[in-house]
Amino acid sequence: MLTRFAPAPTGYLHLGHVANALHVWGEARARGGRVLLRLEDHDRDRCRPEYEGALLDDLDWLGFVPDLYPISAFRAGSCAARQSDRHDIYAAAAAALLAQGLLYACRCSRAHLSCQQERRRVSFSAKKTPDVFLVGELPYPGTCRDLGLAMDIPDVGWRVRLPPDTVTFHDRWCGPQVQTPVDQCGDMLIRDRRGNWTYQLVVTVDDHLQGVTDVIRGIDLLASTGRQVLLGRLIGRPSPAEFAHHALIMKSPTQKLSKSDGDTGVRDLRAAGWTRQRVMDACRMMTHTPESPLP
Repeated sequence: MLTRFAPAPTGYLHLGHVANALHVWGEARARGGRVLLRLEDHDRDRCRPEYEGALLDDLDWLGFVPDLYPISAFRAGSCAARQSDRHDIYAAAAAALLAQGLLYACRCSRAHLSCQQERRRVSFSAKKTPDVFLVGELPYPGTCRDLGLAMDIPDVGWRVRLPPDTVTFHDRWCGPQVQTPVDQCGDMLIRDRRGNWTYQLVVTVDDHLQGVTDVIRGIDLLASTGRQVLLGRLIGRPSPAEFAHHALIMKSPTQKLSKSDGDTGVRDLRAAGWTRQRVMDACRMMTHTPESPLP
């Protein structure tokens, strides 16, 4: 078993990250597995070196020691588990998709897509479509699918033509799941118009090439699983990882914690005098996570 803890340095570590780490290290230790540390800093617009440094300091203080890619490897400079150091690997995956005729350029902006989606919501509402169709994401409508735009012109994103396959998998904690990615998201964006690789691509490529066998993460990412399994097939992964999605620590019944929540940030709690044990106990209490064997 190889699992991973993969925070994004877009802010400071908070109790939600600690809860995930407890699940990740707890499962790995209980099952004789290993933990890989990965920094998911593919979003160049939001990630900051100071956030990465603080994140590594907090992990050291909390006592979470990865088996692969130690914290010292990230502090030393370029690291094979830092996504901003893996551009060529993602470019090679994109080239393989292009060679299969699965990749195309898309010039749609977020504003353009928002307008299209709002019109579709109004249309659905007029037809008295059930509420389930009026919330959450709407699939990309395929505006640029057949335009034949050049891939190397400025200000275009890259999308993958997803087949209409239905993906079934058994989630370790959520049970049997059935998802049809093309109905959820349409053709998947793998590089945005600013040249940033997207989460869906980088996490799929990394889990495949780094040999991750078990993905343990929050239930807010459950809906992404089918599309990552399908994309994994397209880039050559013979069989998917096992998945386990756990409950989140919530700041309200409908809102999860974010990195802007200073009262739950590990850095701020440390400054307020909290001990490591108090942080761990608080996370276990809020998520009903059992005592975990940690290094």
